[in-house]
Amino acid sequence: PDLKDERFESAFAIYHQRYSTNTFPQWWLAQPFRMLAHNGEINTLKGNVNWMKSHEIRMASSAFGDMAEDIKPIIANGASDSAALDAVFEVLVRAGRNAPMAKTMLVPESWSKQAVELPQAWRDMYSYCNAVMEPWDGPAALAMTDGRWVCAGLDRNGLRPMRYTVTGDGLLIAGSETGMVPVDEATVVEKGALGPGQMIAVDMAEGKLFHDTEIKDALAASLPFSEWVGKITELDEELQGLTERPLFDGSDLRQRQIAAGYSVEELEQILAPMAEDGKESLASMGDDTPSAVLSEKYRPLSHFFRQNFSQVTNPPIDSLREFRVMSLKTRFGNLKNVLDQDSSQTEIIVLDSPFVANSQFDRLVEAFNADMIEIDCSFPTDKGRGALQNALERVRAEAEDAVRSGAGHIVLTDHHQGKDRIAMPMILATSAVHSWLTRKGLRTFCSLNVRSAECIDPHYFAVLVGCGATTVNAYLAEDSIADRIDRGLIDGTLTEAVARYRAAIDAGLLKIMSKMGISVISSYRGGLNFEAVGLSRAMVNEFFPGMHSRISGIGVSGIQKKAEEVHARGFMSDGVLPIGGFYKARRSGETHAWEAQSMHMMQAACTKASYAMWQQYSAKMRSNPPIHLRDLLDIKPIGPEVPLEEVESITSIRKRFVTPGMSLGALSPEAHKTLNVAMNRIGAKSDSGEGGEDPAHFVPEPNGDNP
Repeated sequence: PDLKDERFESAFAIYHQRYSTNTFPQWWLAQPFRMLAHNGEINTLKGNVNWMKSHEIRMASSAFGDMAEDIKPIIANGASDSAALDAVFEVLVRAGRNAPMAKTMLVPESWSKQAVELPQAWRDMYSYCNAVMEPWDGPAALAMTDGRWVCAGLDRNGLRPMRYTVTGDGLLIAGSETGMVPVDEATVVEKGALGPGQMIAVDMAEGKLFHDTEIKDALAASLPFSEWVGKITELDEELQGLTERPLFDGSDLRQRQIAAGYSVEELEQILAPMAEDGKESLASMGDDTPSAVLSEKYRPLSHFFRQNFSQVTNPPIDSLREFRVMSLKTRFGNLKNVLDQDSSQTEIIVLDSPFVANSQFDRLVEAFNADMIEIDCSFPTDKGRGALQNALERVRAEAEDAVRSGAGHIVLTDHHQGKDRIAMPMILATSAVHSWLTRKGLRTFCSLNVRSAECIDPHYFAVLVGCGATTVNAYLAEDSIADRIDRGLIDGTLTEAVARYRAAIDAGLLKIMSKMGISVISSYRGGLNFEAVGLSRAMVNEFFPGMHSRISGIGVSGIQKKAEEVHARGFMSDGVLPIGGFYKARRSGETHAWEAQSMHMMQAACTKASYAMWQQYSAKMRSNPPIHLRDLLDIKPIGPEVPLEEVESITSIRKRFVTPGMSLGALSPEAHKTLNVAMNRIGAKSDSGEGGEDPAHFVPEPNGDNP
C-alpha cells in the first residue's frame, strides 16, 4: 500500500525481477535484500562462507558495542549466494564503511596483473583489500545502497551487463537493459555501460554523480593505504635465486615413491612432461578405469575427488584468455579483524603462488623460526585398526594447541614416514586440521603449509588448496625430478626443471579454478569445490564438511587399510617401482573397460557381421570386474517369467527405441550417419541433434539405407 500511495517519496529505488536458477524460491530470499540486489552467481560462495565463519571469531566493532555477538552468524544457514553477499555487505557498512568501499572490498576489479594501467594509489587500495578479505567472485551486476550512497557495479570479469542513463533533471537509471525505465530522450545527457570492475554512484547527501574514476580516486585517498601496504611482506624476492636440492635419493627415494603410489607410467607420462616443457601432457578425453572405490589397485585419495564446474547460468572462464584477471597470489599469516580499518590488517606475508619448492620451504622455516610448528602426519604400523583415526585426532589436537600457544604457521608433513611409520593421506590430514581450526575459530590465526609425498599433479595441488592448504611442497615429486636428471632423462639443472614444473602446476591450478568461474585462489582455498565419489558420508561430514558424497563408500578404516598395503610394498627390501597401467592399459595394471582384446572382438564382430562373435564380445564385457557404479546394479524381477508367445514381437519392441539427440560436432558425421542407418534398419527412431537435419539425409542411398 505504501508504494502505491502517491504521497510516498524516495530519492532512490532498487528493484529486481528475477527467476530462480540455483536456489529454491522462498520469500526470505526474494530480491532486493536489505542493502543490495544481485544479478548473477557467486562462484566462490563455498569458500567465502567457510572463511566468513573463521573471520567471525575476531569480528568486533565499536559500532556494535556489546551486541557484537548478536549479529553472528553473519550468513544465515540456507541463504542464497546473493543473500550471503548482502549479509556481509551490510556488516561492513554497519561497521563504518560506505557502500562504494564495501563493494570494492567484496567485489574488486582485477588489479594484480594490471600494474601499468592502474594508478599506484588504486593498486595500494586493492592490495589492502586483498590483505583483509577474500574476493566474492563470479558473474555479478550489483545495485546497492547504504542509505547515503546508491551504487551500481560489476565484477572483475564484467560477465553481466550494467547500462546506465543520466538525464538533465538529475536522474540516474542503471540496470541490465537500456530502456527499462521510459524517459524522454530529449532529457538524456549521457548513456553508457560499465566495464569489468567499474562502478557508478550517487552521493545523495551532496546530490552529486560520481563515475568510476572519481569514486576510486576518492576511496584511494580516504585512508593511508600506501603507508599501510608497506607492512606486507613479499616473500618471492627472498626466495629467488635459491639452488634446489633433493631431500631423498637412491633406495630411500625408491621406497618412498612406491609407498606414495608412484609408478613408472606416472613419472614418465605425468611428471616428466611438466618438468621438461612446463606444461601438462595432453591426452584424449574419457576414463574407462574403475572408480577409485571399485579399483583393486592402490589409488591416491585425490582420485576420490571429482572437480565441480560451473553450470546452469554461471559460466566458467577461460584461464588462457582471462589470464590477466586471474591470480594465484597467496596470503598467509595472522589475519586480523575484517571490520577494522588500520595498518595491522596488512601485517601479512604474500607469495605469488601456493607452490613452494624444497629449498624455498627450508628458507621459509628459517624465516619463521619459532613462529612455525611442524606436525608429523604419520602413524605407527603396529597400532591396529584405529591407528589412522587416532593419528588424525592427535594431529588436530597438536594444531589447536600450537595456535593457542601463538604459532602463526603450521607445517603438516608426511616425510617422517619410514619402515615403522605410515604416511597418512595429506588431503585427509589437511582438511581435518583446516575444518577443526575453523570450528574452533582459530583458522585465521595461522597458515597451513603442507609437505606431501603423494602430491604430484595439478589435481592433487587443487584438492589440497581446496581443503585449506596455504602452501604446498611436493617434495617427493621434486626428488623424482632430480633422480631423472641424474639419470640423464631430463636436461638442465634441478632448479630449472622445478621452475618449469611450477609453471605447469600454476597453469593447471588456474585451469581448475576457471572451471568454477573462480579467478582468485584466496576465494578457492578452503571452498571444497569437489564431490566425493566413494567416500563414507560420515567421514566426509567430519573431515570435509559441506562436500557432497552421494553414494557414500569407504571410511577412515578403509583408507588406513589402503595406506598400509601401499606402505608395505614400498618398504619391502626388494621393492620395485610398478610399471603402471592407469593411463595406458597394461596386463598387470589397472582394469580398463575398452582394452585391446575387447576392442578387437567388437571390431571383428562388426566387420564380419557375426552374431556369434558379438556374443563372445558381450560375454567378455560382462565378465569384467565392476568399473562403473551401474555395474553393481542387477535387474530385479517383478514377478514370474512371462511366456515368449505372450510378449510383443522384437519388431514391435524395437520401434520404441530412440537414439538421443546429440550434435554433429560431438559425434562426427560418420558416427551420426551410422546411428541413423542402424535405427532406420530396425524401425526405431533417430534424432538429428543440434543444428537441424542435413538435406542429404532426405535421399536414400543406392543400397536402400536411409541415413
